[in-house]
Amino acid sequence: MTVAPPVRVLTRHALTGAWLSTALPVTDLEYGPELSGPGELRGTLSPRLVSSTPGLADPGTTEIYVESDGQIEWGGLIWDVRAQGEEYALEAASWSSYLQKRFDLDGEHGGRGPYVYTDRCTVIRNIWTYAQAVADGDLGVTVDATTSTSTVGTPSDVWHSYWYDTKSLGDQVDELVSDQATPEYTCTTTWNTAKTDVVKRIKLGWPRLGARRKDIEFSSGVNIIEDPEEALAGDDYAQVVIGTGAGDGSAKLRQISAVRNGRLRLEAAAAFPEVKNADILKQRTEWERAWRQTLGSVESVVLRDTPAAPFGSWQVGDDVYTRIHNSWTSYTGWCRVTGWSIKPTAPGGPQAVVSLKPSAQYTYGGQ
Repeated sequence: MTVAPPVRVLTRHALTGAWLSTALPVTDLEYGPELSGPGELRGTLSPRLVSSTPGLADPGTTEIYVESDGQIEWGGLIWDVRAQGEEYALEAASWSSYLQKRFDLDGEHGGRGPYVYTDRCTVIRNIWTYAQAVADGDLGVTVDATTSTSTVGTPSDVWHSYWYDTKSLGDQVDELVSDQATPEYTCTTTWNTAKTDVVKRIKLGWPRLGARRKDIEFSSGVNIIEDPEEALAGDDYAQVVIGTGAGDGSAKLRQISAVRNGRLRLEAAAAFPEVKNADILKQRTEWERAWRQTLGSVESVVLRDTPAAPFGSWQVGDDVYTRIHNSWTSYTGWCRVTGWSIKPTAPGGPQAVVSLKPSAQYTYGGQ
């Protein structure tokens, strides 16, 4: 599907499902998804419109959607609205952001835990089931039935969710997907078949979301329209990483991952206080070292809609071959799409700002 203006912005009440606006006049609109995160939407409204109809953008209880070419491309909750001068700025985030405002008040997700050798995907589904079973807490979000071999909890280190813990349900999900070789997710929204209601989905991926794409490409002079910044951060670079886990003093778990590569030796420390297993700590330390050893990466590109990579052709998690050549940068390699933001009314036509990371930084379970 190709994104083309005009887009239509809709809002509705999160509890009643009543549509508040089916053509909200949002300017400076930007929106897009994210890998293992909610993604976001930004835009501005006329203060006069909001003052005359205040319920159109009530933060914390208003859903907002973007439709293009008859299809919903993004949906989420408005969280922040700010009036200044002649602008009324709004910010929204997609469905997983809701869990940052929810906690396990009963413990063990209402009796669904504790967890021993439990699939992380199962725990994620339990969290959403628990959150939406409470009065006034049902967003109507569905979570994929995906299963994985990535587990939490052992007989000697049971995974608990305690009622007295102030960690939000969203933070729990973040922990479940934050490592290498763990499930990934993204938030999606579509019309149902009859286009009478929306389908809010947490799309789970194992061993990964996305795929290596040989049919599209991001290239200077073709669809990349601005010279991207290449990050050469010596402060972050290290070939030696000292990883620490649980424990105190001399009893603290420690692993060192080090290589020699003809460069001045640089060291970094990484703390993983929740890790109590030496093998897991070794893995995390090696992943940290691999990430820090990547010097010179392109973190985002600005694209026009062209046949080389039509808007809507790439998905969250895809690996796309990227070629960047300008006065400062000469870069070619596979990059992973970790999110993007569509600007449908950008000067000169629609733009997509695509966030990237080198594909080599990722290790997928079962591979």
